[in-house]
Amino acid sequence: MTDFTMKKDADGVAIITWDVPGKSMNVMSMEAWPLLDSLIDDALADDAVKGIVITSGKEGSFAGGMDLNVIARMKDMAGDNPAQGLMDGLMNMHRILRKIERAGMDPKTNKGGKPIAAALPGTALGIGLEIPLACHRIFAADNPKAKIGLPEIMVGIFPGAGGTTRLSRKLGAMAAAPLLLEGKLNDPKKAKAAGVVDEVVSADQLIEAAKAWVLSNPAIVKPWDEKGYKMPGGAPYHPAGFMTFVGASAMVHGKTQGAFPAAKALLSAVYEGALVPFDTALKIEARWFTNVLMNPSSGAMIRSLFINKEALEKGANRPEAPDQRVKKLGVLGAGMMGAGIALVSAQAGIEVVLIDQKQEAADKGKAYSASFMDAGIKRGKATEAKKAELLDRITATTDYAALKGCDLIIEAVFEDPGVKAGVTKQALAEVGRDCIFATNTSTLPISDLAKASDRQEDFIGIHFFSPVEKMLLVEIIKGQNTGPRAVAKALDYVRQIRKTPIVVNDARFFYCNRCIIPYINEGIRMVAEGVAPALIDNAARQLGFPVGPLQLVDETSIDLGAKIARATRAAMGDAYPDAAVDEVIFWMEGEGRLGRKSNAGFFDYDEKGKRQGYWAGLADKYTRAAEQPDLHEVQHRLMFAQVLEAVRALEEGVLTDIREGDVGAILAWGFAPWSGGPFAWLDIIGTPYAAERCDQLAEKFGPRFATPALLREMADKGQSFYARFAGQTEAA
Repeated sequence: MTDFTMKKDADGVAIITWDVPGKSMNVMSMEAWPLLDSLIDDALADDAVKGIVITSGKEGSFAGGMDLNVIARMKDMAGDNPAQGLMDGLMNMHRILRKIERAGMDPKTNKGGKPIAAALPGTALGIGLEIPLACHRIFAADNPKAKIGLPEIMVGIFPGAGGTTRLSRKLGAMAAAPLLLEGKLNDPKKAKAAGVVDEVVSADQLIEAAKAWVLSNPAIVKPWDEKGYKMPGGAPYHPAGFMTFVGASAMVHGKTQGAFPAAKALLSAVYEGALVPFDTALKIEARWFTNVLMNPSSGAMIRSLFINKEALEKGANRPEAPDQRVKKLGVLGAGMMGAGIALVSAQAGIEVVLIDQKQEAADKGKAYSASFMDAGIKRGKATEAKKAELLDRITATTDYAALKGCDLIIEAVFEDPGVKAGVTKQALAEVGRDCIFATNTSTLPISDLAKASDRQEDFIGIHFFSPVEKMLLVEIIKGQNTGPRAVAKALDYVRQIRKTPIVVNDARFFYCNRCIIPYINEGIRMVAEGVAPALIDNAARQLGFPVGPLQLVDETSIDLGAKIARATRAAMGDAYPDAAVDEVIFWMEGEGRLGRKSNAGFFDYDEKGKRQGYWAGLADKYTRAAEQPDLHEVQHRLMFAQVLEAVRALEEGVLTDIREGDVGAILAWGFAPWSGGPFAWLDIIGTPYAAERCDQLAEKFGPRFATPALLREMADKGQSFYARFAGQTEAA
């Protein structure tokens, strides 16, 4: 184990260097803790050592945090009594960091001790900041690309190695809140302004500055170890502190609706820890962190939002093929989707040809990128030079001959098979035989659209979500005849534009829309049944969904829903299951209430498009039931409507990897992130209970809740999805 090494200089400074072999950035493992502990002991015991500097051997970074693969397995590794095992492991980390913090000082007088400085060459995240916070002074290199912070909350945990307690005591609860509760990351200068790091120096002076401070015989007692310490901004029972914690509690519950256990646990650790001495506060933090790790939500979130997401981004399901990175991209259609695709592609350094029927429309599509960059310039995120460079990569034209040399074309024209077939033929006539053709359709079958090409093996679906520049997921759809090179090209392109891909097989609505539509439809069915709209949407938000189904249909537009319903009914005939939904949608459409875009939908809106509450006309048309359903029944209807479609998609071979089902659901439509996704949620509640609940819902509400054969089989065998499909999920 050589993750940490130590060199003692002639001037009396011990330099401990963190440099994990084979990693581009340091991550902490359980095995590395004893090594760090022993090196600290060595340096503190050596009379020739006057102080210590902890730094990194990685250029441009200190550490990326604790290895999340390890955190995901900590519960399983903790023995027969996992809660006690986790607590013991955490307290050992606290012991080591507390040793750094106390540095040999006399416990009664605070005299003696050796100064310990952290020297951060760049990015310091998670445990990569918690270790420096235990040091006596933090020096950061002036590296504008560096990110410094505690992002654990984003993957369902919180800083559990003292970061929560130290940062809240160093800055005060109010100032620490954005860093702890939102996972806000700062560059070094902003981190210094926030009080997180102490000094920012040039990279070539980093170690020398840290050593000079160590040798200056500085005071090293932390404020919370001094008598009379008072928490900045006030402790909970201080008048100012009381208001801070009341506000923080309201903010957390307002944002999370109680669906994310880590946020509540973090706030509890800060609140309770602020009432007791520092060492007791560390125990409280460890108990709450153990509580979070024992909750299956944390493991599910880490698995989906980090481990599985990263595996998919690295090409977990990429077929064997040479490098297919895109050099020149053609985009057909300069509307909202085409303009967004052109923007993200140009941002990735790809040459883009943006084509529309009229030059005015093509120019408008390019202007979207200009406006985006202008907004970035105002926020200090871009420059005029960067804007000019990006716009130079985009050619807006009506001339299909400009497509010559493209190795990928993405069609994003009107959702009409005839229109799409026309532009497909026109574009393919201009490009070489090695060009891959993709359609951005969200509803039309890929295999049917591929008939417009004489090379169906090179035809694929690349489905973006709107707005393209903000949405993290891209759904890649294989047609019946799509070949492996087309899949590799799509995956390599999505990686270039730094989005997360999932690959699915062709079927009606593919995967994401297939699951989103039942969610919306179930909400609309409940309106027709007389369920209060506020109950429907709030039930969804309390499950962790960003918006409820009624708000979602207003955002996406009611006439679009009506169009999809008519097309689906025409295709399915007597098998069409959603007539009850259509009654509501078609009536709303007839009333001219088309959603936010018309300032009238399930909600009323003011002239600026701000929601003003649910439309009273709904209750006039669909009489509100005197007895409203139980909250959990509403939530189960909304959850199972989506989850059962995900299971059917797996059963039918539309999905071939449950990782893609879970990651796709969270990134595409915000499926209850705390759950880890549809399959992870079924594993949390257990397949036997899921099948039993489906039977109850089917009996009460109809066959759409019927238990799929796969789920029934797994329930009978007591199987979980991540155990049964482990061969597909090695990275998990």
